[in-house]
Amino acid sequence: MADADADARPAGDPRTERRHVLSFAVEDHFQVSAFSGLVRTEHWHRFEPRIEHNTQRVLDLLDEQGVKATFFTLGWVADEMPGVVREIVARGHELASKGYLHRSLLEMGPEEFRADARRSRTALEQAAGVQVLGYRLARGHLETTDHWALDVLAEEGYRYDSSVYPRGFSAAGQPWLRRPFVHKSGAGELHELPLTSWSFAGLSLPIAGGAWLRHAPHKVVGRLVAHRVRTDPAPLIMYFHVWELDEDLPRITGATRAAQYKQYHKLDKTIWCLRHYLSRYRFGPARDWLQLPTQTLGAPATPAAAAAAPLPPPPIQWPGGAPVTLVVPCYNEERVLRYLRNTLAELAKDLAGRWSLQCVFVDDGSSDGTYAQLLEHFGREPGCQVLRHERNAGVARAILTGLRHAETEVVCSIDCDCTYDPHQIERLLPLLGDDVAVVTASPYHPQGEVRNVPGWRLFLSRGLSFVYRRLFRHKLYTYTSCFRAYRRSRVADVELREGGFLGVAEFLMVVDRRGQGIAEAPAVLETRLVGHSKMKVLRTIRGHLRLIGRMLLERGAAPRAPGATPLPR
Repeated sequence: MADADADARPAGDPRTERRHVLSFAVEDHFQVSAFSGLVRTEHWHRFEPRIEHNTQRVLDLLDEQGVKATFFTLGWVADEMPGVVREIVARGHELASKGYLHRSLLEMGPEEFRADARRSRTALEQAAGVQVLGYRLARGHLETTDHWALDVLAEEGYRYDSSVYPRGFSAAGQPWLRRPFVHKSGAGELHELPLTSWSFAGLSLPIAGGAWLRHAPHKVVGRLVAHRVRTDPAPLIMYFHVWELDEDLPRITGATRAAQYKQYHKLDKTIWCLRHYLSRYRFGPARDWLQLPTQTLGAPATPAAAAAAPLPPPPIQWPGGAPVTLVVPCYNEERVLRYLRNTLAELAKDLAGRWSLQCVFVDDGSSDGTYAQLLEHFGREPGCQVLRHERNAGVARAILTGLRHAETEVVCSIDCDCTYDPHQIERLLPLLGDDVAVVTASPYHPQGEVRNVPGWRLFLSRGLSFVYRRLFRHKLYTYTSCFRAYRRSRVADVELREGGFLGVAEFLMVVDRRGQGIAEAPAVLETRLVGHSKMKVLRTIRGHLRLIGRMLLERGAAPRAPGATPLPR
C-alpha cells in the first residue's frame, strides 16, 4: 500500500482538487457519549463551559488554512451561547443541527425525535439568522433499522443527514451505505452522507475522525484514508469535536477508566492530525458538496469579535426566606470550586422565597490553590464567609468551625464535591424539629438512592453502618454522611477527639450520648464527578475500628437525658 503522503500532490492534480467534506461537532466536554450515564442534563450548567474557547480555536485554525466546514451544533448551545453560532456563520461556515440535547435515537421515540429535531433547528435558525439544512445524531449512529428517522427529518424540512457510520459488518451486503445516497420518502428526497469507513471483505473500519483517529496509529489510518481516496470516487466525510482540540480539558474523574481513556487519551494528537489532513485534501462544508443554496432568514450574524468573550460566573443572590447557613469544608478542592459555585448559584435561585441562604467556606489547610480560589469565587459575595485552618484538621472539625461562625440557628453542612446534590437540603430541614439536634442524610434509607458510586465505598459505608447501629441509641441507616442539618445552639459546643472522616461518625456519637434527638432523611448519593476523594481507605478502616473499640469501652459511661428513647425512623 502506498504511503499516505503520496496523495499530497501538486495543485491541479484531480485527486488534489476533489472536494471532501469536513465537519465539527459543537458540544461541550461534559455532554459527550462517554459520560452519558454519569452527567445528567439538568446539571450541565454546573460545569465549566469550554465551547466558546474551543470553537474559537477551531475557527482560527480553519481561517489559517483557508478552509470552510460544517458545524453540527446542539440547539442547547444556540439558546445558551448564541454568540457561538453567530460567529460560525460570520466566518463563512455552515451551521447544521446535532439535535437539541445530547441524546441517542434509543432515548427517543419517533415523536420525541421529531420534537427534538424541530426544537434544535428552530433554536439554531433564530440565533444565527440562516436556514439550517443538515442534521447529525448527537449520540450514536443510524442503523439499517432506523431509516424511519430519515423520513422524519425530510418531513421537518432538512435536506441532508450525516448519521450513518458503517462499523464492523453493519454494512455487509449493503455497500451503498458506505457512500452518499438519496433516501426517498413521502416528504421528498433526503441526502445521506455516511461518515467515511474503509472496507475489506465486508468489514468496515471507521477512519473518519473522532476517537478513532486519536487512538489508532496515525500511519495506519493515514494510509487507509489515502487508499480510500485513490480507489473510491466518493468524498471523504470526516469529523472532529471542538473539545478534541482542548489539551487542558477539565477531567470528569468520576467516570470509569474506560470512559476517561476514550475521552482524554491523545488529545494532543488531534490538532496535528487535523492539520495533516487539511494539508493533503481539499475540504469544504456539506452544503457546498451537495450544492445547496444558503438562505438568510433574519438579521445578519453579529461581528465575530462579539462572541469571543468568556461567560462570566453566574451571580449568587440570596433572596429572602427562613435563614439557613451552608457550611462547606474544602480541602485541596481547587478544581471543584467552579462547579460548586455554579451549583450554589442554581440552589439560591431555586430556593428563593423559601430559604435565605448564607455560606461559610472553610479551607481545611489546603496545599493547592483552594484558598485563593475560594476568595476569588466567594470572597466578595454578600452573605459569604471564607475561613481557613492553618493545618488540615479533618472534615468534621472544619464543619464545626463553620458551625461556630454561622450567624443563624439552622445550619447545613454540604460536601464541596456535591456528591449529595445541595438541593436536597429541603428534605432535611423540615425534620429539624424542636427536639432534634441533627438531621443526617442517608442514601441507604429505604427511600434513598445510590448512583454510580464505587463498590468499595458502598461496602465500607454499609459495613460501618451495620456495626454503629448496634452501638448507637439512634438506629440509623447511615452514620458517615457529611450532608446534615443542625440546630446550632445544640451542637456548636461539641468537641471531637478524632480527625478526618472519623470525626463525622464521632460527632453523632457525642450527640447520641447526650440524649439529643437525631433524625434521618432519605437522600441520593452520586459518585464524585470532579476532583479526587481525599479518603485513605485502609487508614479510614483502621480508624473506624479504633473508634468502635473506644465506643465499646465507653458504652454507658456518658449521661443520658431522662427517659430518652430512639426517634422513629
